[in-house]
Amino acid sequence: MLRVALIGLGAIGSAAAVLLRDMPGVQLRTVVVSGAASTARMAEVQKRLVALVPEAVLTDAVPLEGIDLLVEAAGHGAIAEHVLPALRRGLPCIVASVGALSEPGLIEQLEEAACQGGTQLELIAGAIGAIDALAAAKVGGLSQVRYTGRKPPQAWMGTPVEQRVDLAALCEPQVVFEGTARQAAAQFPKNANVAATVSLAGLGLDATQVRLIVDPTVRDNVHTIEAEGSFGHFELSMRNLALASNPKTSAQTVYSLIRAIQNRVQPVII
Repeated sequence: MLRVALIGLGAIGSAAAVLLRDMPGVQLRTVVVSGAASTARMAEVQKRLVALVPEAVLTDAVPLEGIDLLVEAAGHGAIAEHVLPALRRGLPCIVASVGALSEPGLIEQLEEAACQGGTQLELIAGAIGAIDALAAAKVGGLSQVRYTGRKPPQAWMGTPVEQRVDLAALCEPQVVFEGTARQAAAQFPKNANVAATVSLAGLGLDATQVRLIVDPTVRDNVHTIEAEGSFGHFELSMRNLALASNPKTSAQTVYSLIRAIQNRVQPVII
């Protein structure tokens, strides 16, 4: 039985908890929230956890014993607070908030922590596909990688775009960002996890080109990767339905997280 601790019980964490509840060979033992969470926040999360997975325990720190895998689904702050210390003491981790790795030096800190603990950190593909093909193409040599993210106006609410664009009145697609993956993930942490994932699998945060678009003509989150190299050329486009509880996040992100956990217990994986 794989004993799992899950960081976060927001939109992604709650959806993942429901799927983990009935997964053979896996037991969701603990849900971890920030150590700075208020009493009211803890009570709110506890109520939600009882409704979803009543046998799981709520805590503000990753248990030192009784856990085989730590899964992050809480946002960027959880990486430094929980993931780094867990890696240092040898606990394998899966991270969903890949955009956090745009912070200078963080990927090196994570690598050092994993080496120190003799364990491994896995970054999920999340809302995008073809990450295996992109990473394989990197072996032979990549010359260019470009990611385009196209989302409906409601997915940009609560982001810097809202200060520059009248989202309610927008009638046609508008480019709101062009630059590197590092810049995109830093400016739009809730919308650019995919940009960071694509860059880490390919040319890196500073060499991967990103375009972000607000598009009132689409209802889905549309992700497109274009890559060229010694392997040839590929273009992948995915139209993902958003989570009902969070229009900024594709439901595919949850499924990608669950697949990564399943791969830890299944006898044959792909």
